[in-house]
Amino acid sequence: MPDNLESMRRTHTCCALGKADIGTEVILMGWVQRRRDHGGVIFVDLRDRKGITQVVFNPKIDSSVHTKAHAIRSEFVIAVRGTVDSRPEGMVNPNLTTGAIEVLVTELRILNAAVTPPFLIEDTVDVSESLRLTYRHLDLRRPQLQQNIILRHRAASSVRTFLNSHDFIDIETPCLTRSTPEGARDYLVPSRVNPGQFYALPQSPQIFKQLLMISGFDRYYQIVRCFRDEDLRADRQPEFTQIDIEMSFVGEEDIMALSEGMIQTLFKDVLDIALKTPFNRLTYDEAVGRYGLDKPDTRFGLELIDVSDIVETSNFKVFSSVVKNGGLVKALNAKGCLDFSRKEIDDLTDLVSIYKAKGLAWIKVRDNEWQSPITKFFSEDEKSAMKERIGMEAGDLIFFVADQPGITNEALGHLRNHLGKRLNLIDDDMYNFVWVTQFPLLEYDETEKRNQALHHPFTAPFEADYDKLETDPLNVRSRAYDLVLNGFEIGGGSIRIHQKKIQESVFNALGLTPEAYEEKFGFLISALDSGAPPHGGIAFGFDRLVMLMCGQSSIRDIIAFPKTQRAACLLTNAPSKTGKKQLDELYLKVKPIIK
Repeated sequence: MPDNLESMRRTHTCCALGKADIGTEVILMGWVQRRRDHGGVIFVDLRDRKGITQVVFNPKIDSSVHTKAHAIRSEFVIAVRGTVDSRPEGMVNPNLTTGAIEVLVTELRILNAAVTPPFLIEDTVDVSESLRLTYRHLDLRRPQLQQNIILRHRAASSVRTFLNSHDFIDIETPCLTRSTPEGARDYLVPSRVNPGQFYALPQSPQIFKQLLMISGFDRYYQIVRCFRDEDLRADRQPEFTQIDIEMSFVGEEDIMALSEGMIQTLFKDVLDIALKTPFNRLTYDEAVGRYGLDKPDTRFGLELIDVSDIVETSNFKVFSSVVKNGGLVKALNAKGCLDFSRKEIDDLTDLVSIYKAKGLAWIKVRDNEWQSPITKFFSEDEKSAMKERIGMEAGDLIFFVADQPGITNEALGHLRNHLGKRLNLIDDDMYNFVWVTQFPLLEYDETEKRNQALHHPFTAPFEADYDKLETDPLNVRSRAYDLVLNGFEIGGGSIRIHQKKIQESVFNALGLTPEAYEEKFGFLISALDSGAPPHGGIAFGFDRLVMLMCGQSSIRDIIAFPKTQRAACLLTNAPSKTGKKQLDELYLKVKPIIK
């Protein structure tokens, strides 16, 4: 049974002691990091979330306490009373903030025993992520994870303080709403009191924050939970957190300026890093044209180079036919990579194939000679033009992709990012922010054979492009903007449509009939017709932002209880089956799974 705690109250945390406390009686409580028995004297590293202090059980000080300390093992929860003393000469630990002192114990309470943990509670432990997630309550004891969670708390506090000081109102919006099939896949919740009907968990509070603007709350924010049933990866979770912001009577410049001020304050408060503003800007066309992706990592070069006009009449039919059919031929110059082996090039070919590229052509420049199976197809004039535009020099390895514009840009964009890491071109201590603006309003979905909103269907088009909504919808620009940090989209928003007529025109361009959009969004259309102010906003991916601030590569390491890539919680074994009684109450029947 745990010892009674009534006579002991913690006076210090484990990192709060120093030389100034020598001679002071203190009470510490925490977990046993490790126990060492050195010739009769027992040393214990006592850990709490603030740090570690060495406590000493010496039989010469109290033999009964020393005897009791023999029972202590790793992860026991204990309380000790003792006197702070300086460590003996030569025993100072410079790696600990408390490394110059120790506590000579006069009283010990074992508050709880612990079974041997499945892995050491240390940052350097080599253990599978699945085991860590199964025992997440133990994993969260590790100092690095605790620091990540604490940084997340400080970041949220900084954001709230900043927005409160700028006259924003924190307003909660519903977690049970209706499905919005124009976005990602929804999580559905069956309604017991409305048989056969379903709520949806919100992908974002998009519609509600627009309704708040129409209601007269001209500055809203919320640090809010959102849900999307989509394929997962290192920077995605089925439930995630957004910093959600909406403002009335504003334009793009107002929202960008506020966002930059918030991010600048956040980095100064939490990391003591002074960011320079305004952040750089690229249009969507510039970002995709130069970097291949609409979320470019601008910490390094390796920009893409369009050579379509040079090769459109060449004898290399792979290139010339692509250009004649409206495609692009682009190059990437991997400086100094002449010695890449054929296997290494084949591996890179496999990489671009993930993004639907049909191949990866290449040219090696050895002294003044071009080595490649494709060089014989180019004239001297074409070679000279390519050499000048690409900046080809001895030692270079040039990669080419020829395909439709979307495939060419995306494949080379991901190849660029891969080479940036492989060639050590990226400064991991750098934070490069860039705004990407003027996105297309719509994109064509080959699967559904219709237009879809690139962001969401409530994004305002450029006023100059209104006429194209009926005649040329895929060339309509949107008043959308994304904030990108080191190749990750950390925030995205837009000026919203605030006029019923324009909203209906966008719905028509999406191929929705009046009956369809009235059924799905009739309440919003009615609200727009009741005096909606011009408004816009932005949402920041809080998990992704904190991940980058912590220097982590996965958002699972900055979320207390994350899901796996199969959207499962290994700690609680969720999702799980439910009983027939509960299914009957919801008028549901589970079909057998056919394997």
